[in-house]
Amino acid sequence: MRVKPAQLILKSGEIFDGEAFGYTKEKVGELVFNTSMTGYQEIITDLSYTDQLICFTYPHIGNVGTNIDDHESILGGASGVVIRDLSRVESNWRNELSLADFLKANKMPGIKNIDTRKLTRVLRNKGSQPAFISYKKKTKKDIEKLFERFGSLKGKDLASKVTTAKSYLWKKPSYGTKKPKLKYKIIALDFGVKHNILRLLVDRECQVEVMPANTDFETILAKKPDGVFLSNGPGDPEPCHQPIETISRLIRETKIPLFGICLGHQLLGLALGMKTEKMKFGHHGANHPVKNLITNEVAITSQNHGFTISEKSLSKDISITHRSLFDGSIQGISFQKNRVFGFQGHPEASPGPQELQSLFDTFITQVNKYAKKN
Repeated sequence: MRVKPAQLILKSGEIFDGEAFGYTKEKVGELVFNTSMTGYQEIITDLSYTDQLICFTYPHIGNVGTNIDDHESILGGASGVVIRDLSRVESNWRNELSLADFLKANKMPGIKNIDTRKLTRVLRNKGSQPAFISYKKKTKKDIEKLFERFGSLKGKDLASKVTTAKSYLWKKPSYGTKKPKLKYKIIALDFGVKHNILRLLVDRECQVEVMPANTDFETILAKKPDGVFLSNGPGDPEPCHQPIETISRLIRETKIPLFGICLGHQLLGLALGMKTEKMKFGHHGANHPVKNLITNEVAITSQNHGFTISEKSLSKDISITHRSLFDGSIQGISFQKNRVFGFQGHPEASPGPQELQSLFDTFITQVNKYAKKN
């Protein structure tokens, strides 16, 4: 097989030589590292990775191939993939496409045979940063222009880029689960929602209507929901002005329960008057310990975020419910005794541990209380 040389060029000046695989298109994105050992397809198709290149720290990627059922979105996901070793054989009964063919079909570039341990150390020391997958020699001036054009994820509203164009009903439960009788009407605001979140809501007897990110307060209220879910998504939460306004009105003018995950959690914080900030290299992986400050229990969680709620902006009426044991950053908030609450990580997993799926049950408890009164 003909080898096509490729380079990974970082804004900080480092250049890593490797080989191209997948879709061979030059691409710029913010480079982050992910420490998950499994679940590469779910990670790659997570819309929270929009405009990002993913460096997998686990050295062997592609061994189970890919399949249509493990997509976490239908629009795409990451801008590109950086790995150490690409498996030559796909060994799984569900396999439909090799990782290389999957990337090609979804127009995602990949680069392999990269020293990902060294690359991860660079990112830990210097932070996540723009990087460029290149197949041709570029002048220093050309590279500088590419990075200047890309800029930073800070200040970018990417949720409006990936959200659904129109509302739709999600009807599928989790795999192997019989569809329950639906009792609760839930509006899910789509900032880049993962499919497994929607499955878990259906499992809990929810009729889920997914609506565009910029849906206004009046439109949501007209649906008479029993609860509103705020999804994960990419980019900076602060430029998402319409969702912040809508969420703020839902909090202040109604008694409807709200639950936010990832970007949705950050938007809740902003709607409650808090601030967010960009992290040095974020949290990306499926092995992150998080402490529940109410019960003192520790859960291993799946994480994927580059922004966080600022500790300095915390007000007295908001409780911190969870903290990261890696860096102490805020992982969970609660307002009005869990009527409004958020979690920074991904309790839906996909991939990763399922130890905090009970947060969906907490949401349903609030939804049930509201539904009985209304």
